[in-house]
Order: sequence, then C-alpha cells, then structure tokens
Amino acid sequence: MKNKKLGSVLFTLLKYGSLIFASICALLPVCVCILTAFKTNEEYASTSVLELPESFLYFDNFVTALEKAKMLRGFGNTALVLVVVLTASVFMGSMLAYVLNRFKFPGRGLVQNLFMFAALLPGIAMQVTIYQIMYSLGLVNTLQGYMIVLMGTDIISIYIFLQFFENLPTSLDESAIMDGCTYFGVFFKILFPLLKPAIMTSVILKGVSVYNEYYASNLYLQSPELRTISTALYTFTGPYGNQYNYICAGVIITILPILLLFLVFQKQIYGGMAAGAVKG
Repeated sequence: MKNKKLGSVLFTLLKYGSLIFASICALLPVCVCILTAFKTNEEYASTSVLELPESFLYFDNFVTALEKAKMLRGFGNTALVLVVVLTASVFMGSMLAYVLNRFKFPGRGLVQNLFMFAALLPGIAMQVTIYQIMYSLGLVNTLQGYMIVLMGTDIISIYIFLQFFENLPTSLDESAIMDGCTYFGVFFKILFPLLKPAIMTSVILKGVSVYNEYYASNLYLQSPELRTISTALYTFTGPYGNQYNYICAGVIITILPILLLFLVFQKQIYGGMAAGAVKG
C-alpha cells in the first residue's frame, strides 16, 4: 500500500514537474524578448537578458522598429498575401477534394498517392527547380509569384477536406442532381456550406504558416518595398552585429495582431480545430 502511494506521489511530481519545466522553456524566451524590447542601447549593452529595464514606458524601440523596418508596409503586404493565398487554398483544396472523393476515374488513386508523395518531400529541396521556373516566367521579385509559390504547396488542406468529404453522405449529391442541380451547384450550394469546420481548420493551419513564412519570402521578394512582416525585422541584422532591442520590439509588434485575432475568434478557432480532430 505504501509503495502504491509512493508511486502515485512520484508520478504526480513528475507530471507537474514536467509541465512546469515545459512552461518555463516556452515562456522564458517571451519574457526575455519583452524585457529586451524596453531597454535602451546602453542598457542592452550593460545588463543581462533577465535584468529588468529602467522603465517599461520606453517606446522608442517600437517607434524605430516601425519606421526603419517599414513594418506597416510589411503588414500590408502580408495581409494581401494572406487574403489571396487563403482564399485560393480553400477553394482549390475543397474542389480538388470534391473531385477526388466524389468521382471515380482512371488514375484517381495515383493522383492521391502523388499528393502524399509530394507532402513527404522537403520544400527546400525543390526550391532550385521552382526558382528556375519562376525566374523563366518573370515572377521572381513579385508578390504574384510569391503567392503562387505559397498556393502550390498546400497539400495538407486537400487531405483535411478529403477527410470531411468522407463524412458527407453521397445522398446529398444524388438528391440535388435529381432536382436538376449541376455538379457546380452541388458543390457550391450543398456541400461547400457544410465544410465550415474544415475551412476553419485549413485557414488556421495555412494562415499561421504563411504569416510566419520566411524562407520563400526572403528568396522571391528581394525589393525592400515587397518585404513581408517576417523579413522586415532583418533590417536590424548585419555583419557587424544585431540590434536585438529593436528586433525584440518588432517581434512584439508582429505578435500583437495575431494575439488580438486569437482573442476575438478563439471560440471559432477551438470549434474548428476540435471538429477537425473528430471528423474522419
């Protein structure tokens, strides 16, 4: 009996100890970033990263980050990319999933397997070929080309929609077609409105990856006026050192829009993710 109690106590300590350790590992970089963002250049050079700044009302770093890194333009470019890429990804992914799930044709299984094979390939490994194609089409250093690159790598959304179509009965399609509805009408009027949980799940996953995407934006958007928010902060990096107090201020500015969106739409986000976990 004593051994059982001792084992239960040890398990509880291990469980909560691991949670506390994981929380510290997750929150410590955020705390360091916040402290550094409010330090002057002299404070940053002379204090440790965990030392409190003299004042939390010092906002010059935030103003400098906004102005020198042109973060407002970066937010505008990122917002435009998000709207176009997410809209195209939702429609292309749902329509491809509709065709693959509802129609039987030769090579259907091969197409699904090719999508799976493409998902296993690392994106960086294919960038040499993709860059050559984009360069030959004149789409390097344009927002349109960058959007096309991001749209063409959304295989996860296709499988999310495929799983949801598996749970939608084909009797919906058949009854609509018997009433004179076309295949386009079946998709847009009957099935697409039922995909709201899948759309929310896809938008969350794709939106986060697009907002945080750095490699492709740094590769394809070379002009300063085309920078996205993820590359704007690299204004303060250079061969002679990095200005981390400005970078941390910019990081906080970058986090705030996503944090506000999460607080406003957290019910819809949790609902969409929960439905995505249950379906299929």
